[in-house]
Amino acid sequence: MKRVLRWGLLALALAVLILSVTNASWLAPVPVGSPQLIAHRGIAQDFDRAGVERDTCTATRIEEPFHDYLENTRDGVLRADKLGAAFVEVDVAPTADGEVMLFHDWTLDCRTDGSGPVREATAEELRALDIGYGYTADGGETYPLRGSGLGKMPTLVEVARALPPRGRLMINFKSDDSAEADLVASKLAEAGRDPEVKGDAFYGAPTVIGRVRELHPDAWAWSPAEARTCATEYLALGWSGYLPSSCRGRTMVIPLNYQWLFWGWPNRLIARMEAHGGRIIVTGPYVSGEPNTGLILPEQFTQIPDSYNGHIWVEDTFNLAPALYQRFDNRTRAEIEAGQAGLERRRARQ
Repeated sequence: MKRVLRWGLLALALAVLILSVTNASWLAPVPVGSPQLIAHRGIAQDFDRAGVERDTCTATRIEEPFHDYLENTRDGVLRADKLGAAFVEVDVAPTADGEVMLFHDWTLDCRTDGSGPVREATAEELRALDIGYGYTADGGETYPLRGSGLGKMPTLVEVARALPPRGRLMINFKSDDSAEADLVASKLAEAGRDPEVKGDAFYGAPTVIGRVRELHPDAWAWSPAEARTCATEYLALGWSGYLPSSCRGRTMVIPLNYQWLFWGWPNRLIARMEAHGGRIIVTGPYVSGEPNTGLILPEQFTQIPDSYNGHIWVEDTFNLAPALYQRFDNRTRAEIEAGQAGLERRRARQ
């Protein structure tokens, strides 16, 4: 009996040793390169995410504004790019007359002085709206951005042409209609922009992303559903050193507060993904029942290993990009002070 127990303990110790060596981050090659920020909606007004659901009007939940940029606008996209974002994430919305605008919501009622579905309006009608009309930080007593968004809903073509040569977009499809992939492709071509050459990315529903991959086989295209499958299967199988097929050439999303769960994190996992053409995005902390979001405080960067060279999803690009890329910080002293005040208010609410 003692001999069986002894051999059992030896086998267990050997298994632990093999697992430890197989997934040892310190034995993996040090990743090359530095982290790349994904600026969610460009530079936007951040908001309270507690209890937010798919159709929640987030414009009525914003923080006290410390800048006047609005999401999915030409100005916001260009400023995010200048501050060092590797990708500027934008949302596309087809119009009734075959144009593609940048706008997040399915309807106009929340943010603008218009109403009804975006897709039932023409580009001219959408251009006439004030996209800052509905923003309030005090329950509707004041609307500090009202009037500032008049005529500022841009087309995809306009923004694609305005980006500097190194600028890259991450285009988010809000529907599962694969025909939208063809429409966006035609608009990028109209803008003279080849997304594979420029390094642009796409994400959305699997049906749309499937079509994107047919149109742009060498572009980064991913879906949240695929990313969840990749993460789930890797957590189950990664201990063995095996990278599931759902991760090969695909995207893995890792919440800030669950990094420790991922086998071989960071260096070994990075090496596995890079060897098979995969990408990793680190997001903000995952909270059950709430939507997954990006980083909102500069100090959250310290929770990510120094060797990490993948992508980081951020919500407050105005403050977080300069914290990571100080050389690109072109904010004025007044903007820096306003941003710091906004961060202090946000910290106080955590």
